[in-house]
Amino acid sequence: MEYKVDLIWDSEACVWVATSEDIAGLVLESGSLDALIEKVRFAIPELLELNHKARQTTANIYFKSERREVVVL
Repeated sequence: MEYKVDLIWDSEACVWVATSEDIAGLVLESGSLDALIEKVRFAIPELLELNHKARQTTANIYFKSERREVVVL
């Protein structure tokens, strides 16, 4: 099974936020992109089990990150 996870930088809170349309309940945040990816990797199996979708032993996770910055010229 394949799951897509969006990683978006929240410049106001200064954190990365992870959400997914494929995994109900996935909303996590962290100040570090690497730490957030690690949190997501541990949360997905539990969320899939809670959503009664944990029938497989492996899953492909596709991370899409987005960060926008304003530069003063």
